[in-house]
Amino acid sequence: MAATKTTAKRTTKAAAKPAFSKETYRTWYEQMLLMRRFEEKAGQLYGQQKIRGFCHLYIGQEACAAGSVSALKPGDKYITAYRDHAHPLVLGSDPGRVMAELFGKETGLSKGRGGSMHMFDKEHHFYGGHGIVGGQIPLGAGIAFAEKYKGTDNLCITYLGDGAARQGAFHEALNLAMTMKLPMIIVIENNGYAMGTSVSRSSNVTDLSQLGRAYEMPSEAVDAMSVENVHRAVEKAAARARKGEGPTLLEFRTYRYKGHSMSDPAKYRTKEEVEQYKKLDPIEQVKKTMLKHKMITEKELQEIADKIKGIIADSVKFAEESDYPKAEEVFNYVYVQEDYPFEHD
Repeated sequence: MAATKTTAKRTTKAAAKPAFSKETYRTWYEQMLLMRRFEEKAGQLYGQQKIRGFCHLYIGQEACAAGSVSALKPGDKYITAYRDHAHPLVLGSDPGRVMAELFGKETGLSKGRGGSMHMFDKEHHFYGGHGIVGGQIPLGAGIAFAEKYKGTDNLCITYLGDGAARQGAFHEALNLAMTMKLPMIIVIENNGYAMGTSVSRSSNVTDLSQLGRAYEMPSEAVDAMSVENVHRAVEKAAARARKGEGPTLLEFRTYRYKGHSMSDPAKYRTKEEVEQYKKLDPIEQVKKTMLKHKMITEKELQEIADKIKGIIADSVKFAEESDYPKAEEVFNYVYVQEDYPFEHD
């Protein structure tokens, strides 16, 4: 009996160890806090009319981006919908250039031509930022096809919202990806409400992970308020893609604390529901884990907060001091300009 008790104690102690390294948790915390503070500042600046047009914030969904990036490798490709400020930030894009794009400035990621919904950063393999609902899904399949054609072991992770899962392009892309065994991870960031209508009111199928099974695609629902869960799921799907076994569908069950966009008061849900999800805040979960296992001190947490506050302030200053694109260049970058080696009739 004594041996049994000792074994049980050892098992309990081992299970209590953190799932990832101190460095990984710290990186996640800094990345998610940067995303959160950046989006909060973007919302504030939108209210001051320094940012115009549409603006969709990622507040609450930070674990989806942070956990994905930590599970993938340099060379992998990323594409998403119009809730796209956070992804380039976690991939390493200059926060000043992301903010400048929101301001419509020449120094922005898309030279001020894309704004909030059309961020691109080729250097960091981020291919948008797409305003057409579901439009990025077949593009993601195309990027994955290119990687397979070139013989790399890179993949494309393609994000969409739960509303876009109703689009025909979603089903067409899944069919093609599975038929051609494309190195692709399809992620439904299911925050529950699409543009304002709950999943339960818009479909008979509320378990969106089931949608991949029509194409015999491996599919999984993930508690995406946990960055650890996101990392594990993406890591598993990436291994499958790199072995040539094809795509995986992941339903990230997440939550946005704000409305669909800055013009949405989100009256279709209760304050109690929002508060309940805030108890599961992904940033706070990582913070508690680090403190519990003595990976970080309160002083170090404050230092991180101060550093990020400075980064955000610098990004706003950079954006405000940058120039707008010149009027005579308004049609630049609309078409690819190249010399053809043959004559046209």
